[in-house]
Amino acid sequence: MTTALGCEAHTRVYRGGALAEEDFPVEQISDLLDEDDAVVWLDLLQPSREDLGVLIEELGLHPLAIDDAVNEHQRPKLDRYKDHLFLSAYVARLDEETAELTISEVAAFITPRALVTVRKSPDLQLAPLLERWDGSPDNGVSGVSFLLHGLLDLLVDGHFTAVQVLDEQIEGLEDVLFDSQPRSQELQRRSFEMRKSLVLLRRVVLPMREVVNSLLRRDLGIVDDRMAPYYQDVYDHVLRAAEWTESLRDLVSTILETNLTLQGNRLNEVMRNLTSWAAILAVTTAITGFYGQNVPYPGFAKPFGFWSSVILLVGAAGGLYVFFKRRGWI
Repeated sequence: MTTALGCEAHTRVYRGGALAEEDFPVEQISDLLDEDDAVVWLDLLQPSREDLGVLIEELGLHPLAIDDAVNEHQRPKLDRYKDHLFLSAYVARLDEETAELTISEVAAFITPRALVTVRKSPDLQLAPLLERWDGSPDNGVSGVSFLLHGLLDLLVDGHFTAVQVLDEQIEGLEDVLFDSQPRSQELQRRSFEMRKSLVLLRRVVLPMREVVNSLLRRDLGIVDDRMAPYYQDVYDHVLRAAEWTESLRDLVSTILETNLTLQGNRLNEVMRNLTSWAAILAVTTAITGFYGQNVPYPGFAKPFGFWSSVILLVGAAGGLYVFFKRRGWI
């Protein structure tokens, strides 16, 4: 790790497709690029504008690209300048407990023989990236195309994993939805978190289709014939993640609509039960009210009058109960 800059920096140089040296001073980059077979990678973690100013001197990068690398909340994109490209993308991580999605921005400057990555947070770990590069030494001869593929593959795999985890959590929502004990509050809270995460993930994933598709263009000269199938594979993963995100968003909306429908059905069941019992109580009230009149009636002040009222009350209530039960209202 170099310390010449005010931020954490990592460097590597490849010669003839093989790793030749790493963690050398940033000031040596321009000298290394004078060698015909040298390909350089530089990584900066949370650099300041002054730190990135060194890149203008070493690599001749455009000031507007430097501004984009410093400013937050850039849209995933690929900008083309005279001597280099500027890439903006995002790392996506999903909390499996809360379904909350966190994203962090990554920028990259792409020149014919140098790749500079700018991490705006430590969320993107270098170990998995280096593992990808070191695990495919045969493709190192493709230079920057090889290095850039490792970065894109890592980012897109993170998007794909986030979508997959969200899919599994939405399946769990279906179990909550049809639980015998209604848990509407929990369902609404989790659905809201997932919907919010899907909207955020969609903003990150969808523009990547255009980014990877642009890199595949022949006129850019970034992707050679050796690496073209690997970039096509990344593009396929981007398309799958984008389509999956869209389908999951529709599925969450369907779950919320189904929950409202089930709540309406449960309310109807409750209202039918209450109405049925109210009808039974209304009949019994009418009978007791009739026999409670302060006027003589058949059986007034006689035992058979009392028992006839009790039999009529029980018979009417029982008959209504059987009637409502057969119709499924109770």
